[in-house]
Amino acid sequence: MKIDGMVGGATPDEIARNARNLEALGYDGLISAEITHDPFLALAIAAEHTTRVDLGTSIAVAFARNPMTLANIGHDLQTFSRGRFRLGLGSQIKPHIEKRFSMPWSHPARRMREFILAMRAIWRTWDEGVPLEFRGEFYRHTLMTPMFVPEHNGFGPPKVLLAAVGGVMTEVAGEVAEGMILHGFTTERYVREHTLPALERGFAKAGRTREEFEICGPLFVVTGTSEEEMAAAATATRRQIAFYASTPAYRPVLEAHGWGDLQDELNRLSKRGEWVLMGEAIDDEILATFAVVAEPEQVGVRMRGRYGDLVDRVLFAAPVDRDPQRWLAALERFRT
Repeated sequence: MKIDGMVGGATPDEIARNARNLEALGYDGLISAEITHDPFLALAIAAEHTTRVDLGTSIAVAFARNPMTLANIGHDLQTFSRGRFRLGLGSQIKPHIEKRFSMPWSHPARRMREFILAMRAIWRTWDEGVPLEFRGEFYRHTLMTPMFVPEHNGFGPPKVLLAAVGGVMTEVAGEVAEGMILHGFTTERYVREHTLPALERGFAKAGRTREEFEICGPLFVVTGTSEEEMAAAATATRRQIAFYASTPAYRPVLEAHGWGDLQDELNRLSKRGEWVLMGEAIDDEILATFAVVAEPEQVGVRMRGRYGDLVDRVLFAAPVDRDPQRWLAALERFRT
């Protein structure tokens, strides 16, 4: 099981320092997320200051852009990182795409499938010189003059990973992506009973196997080196679980455990801005189902016990600046 860390930081110096430190600590990959900052700029800096770790987005919002812009970004970051870039994409949800990004929303799974295929067509044109002739339902790319063809980088296009929760989008991941990013709002039961069968349907469409595919898990963890830290982590995670559980698109995960009615309650509370009450609605059973709750030394053991045969890599943001020896030992437990 590989371990990824978050390459955070608000300034170039902070990003560079964090990237160097995480690589030195033995992390296998560094990821950035499209939350408060652009997800790609930090990785360009991290590429300059590292030599070994994978660099990826988890996630970048696909529908905030178009296949040509992401093909360019993917090519450049693959070049800057010397072949270590992984393009992790997600759809986001309709209100954000329409109201935050002012972009069109329709048929997200079909659109995402076409989006990835369009990027691949663009990369083939650049790498193999074939004419650009992609005509789809949502995207059309038919013009590529020599002036706009980037230099060959010798590494080929980056791997594309797709974030998914629902069955249809998960099928798309299995069919056209090199990997899948599990949503943090998932459970072992949901992965086994819903995610894997959907991936297998996607693999069958493309004539692929699980061995050719990577599953990544930014999964919830509640840990700390004191009772106070554990309590604070539990409170924050309850609120995060409640936030996702209030979204209708994620209701199937709750329903897999017989908790579908909780989504209605949390959705009502979210519309009133009752964020504290929402977190309090997540009881200990729900918390322990969605999150690994353990002391640092046991997090890796519990994660492998729960997801070891399901997930190839996980996100674990260890606060190694506090009690570094203990946290470094905790990181090793993911592998042994």
